[in-house]
Amino acid sequence: MAAGGGSRLLAARYREPGDESLFVYDCVNAEKTTVGNKGQDGKPTDKGSDDILAFAFSPSGEYFALTDDSKRLILFRTKPSWECVSIRSVSRRCTSLIITAAEDKILVADKSGDVYSYSITEPQADGKLELGHLSLLLDVALSPDDRYIITADRDEKIRVSLTKAPYNIVSYCLGHTEFVSKILVIPNYPDLMLSASGDSTLRLWEYKSGEEVYCCHLSSICGPETTKTDQKYPVSRITYCCQGGYVAILCDCIPTVYVFQLDAIAQQLVYRQQISLKHKGWDIAFEETGDLWILLEDNEAPLQLYRPCDGQWKAVTEDKGLQKMSKYLQDNWTVFEGFVGAESHYSSLYKVSFDNMTAFLQRKEERLQQKKKRQDLQRGSNGQTKKMKTEESSL
Repeated sequence: MAAGGGSRLLAARYREPGDESLFVYDCVNAEKTTVGNKGQDGKPTDKGSDDILAFAFSPSGEYFALTDDSKRLILFRTKPSWECVSIRSVSRRCTSLIITAAEDKILVADKSGDVYSYSITEPQADGKLELGHLSLLLDVALSPDDRYIITADRDEKIRVSLTKAPYNIVSYCLGHTEFVSKILVIPNYPDLMLSASGDSTLRLWEYKSGEEVYCCHLSSICGPETTKTDQKYPVSRITYCCQGGYVAILCDCIPTVYVFQLDAIAQQLVYRQQISLKHKGWDIAFEETGDLWILLEDNEAPLQLYRPCDGQWKAVTEDKGLQKMSKYLQDNWTVFEGFVGAESHYSSLYKVSFDNMTAFLQRKEERLQQKKKRQDLQRGSNGQTKKMKTEESSL
């Protein structure tokens, strides 16, 4: 299990009772790179904060990669013990990354809309540009066989491309009306994909054809829990469990986890449960057994574990792995303090509409009123002049 906050990464093997080691890596101490704009003195003008922006495990868990605000891609090998393999520079600050099923490449999506690939077998090799969007990329995913690469951007689009020839666009999945925050290809139903958006919907796709097969409006499920009439539900995390086909989602700044079950035959999502939290959730993850882990912004109980029982997830407290990881997080809580109470990451991504006509009509009315005042003053002045001339003539 790995958790990151600020510039620091914490990782440990929570299911191995004999291994009590905690791996801690601080990006502040990583080798500095020189990529980026430079000033007249030759020094970089866009210095990063070293904060971790995105990270991911490989499917087997043997590799782990992260990117930080200083435009570095850092690759680790986790077995038999954690070690840093390479530190490479990236062109832009990254938003998402994923490691291929073959575990030979890392795909990195960045803020300029590009996806680069970086070799794992040649850990010092430069990145290769694979594809580009005209908008900020928010997530990148792969089909289980690595044949398709799927990218989601701020401008409502989901693009499906061939991994070996990314210029060959297979389809677009269009239907969202706001930015697409998360995408996930269903591992045991590889023709289906889930997507979530700032439009408060969770959608199911046959992504190769670009066909939407199901749409769940989260406001109809989450709505009764809030008093805000304009509440939005941007999904910040999606996790899936093959055993039972369960989907759990976490919405940004909402202290609730929502659990669905995939009905692959009917191609729909069935709402099963909501798990109310005392504090805002930061991340969620399913284990293969169905256990659901939740990371919270609570230093007293930063980690919670829910286990399925009779079709419902119930909190578990007497678990050695939970106690072990909770102790690690509590002892290193300074890593996460800066994120407690943080504002929404997605609020700036929503489309903003401007009512220019109202402002135009208001300015027009003001001009007409000013013109009328000038005309009234001019008529009054002309009348006074005529009166004076008449009086002079009588004299």
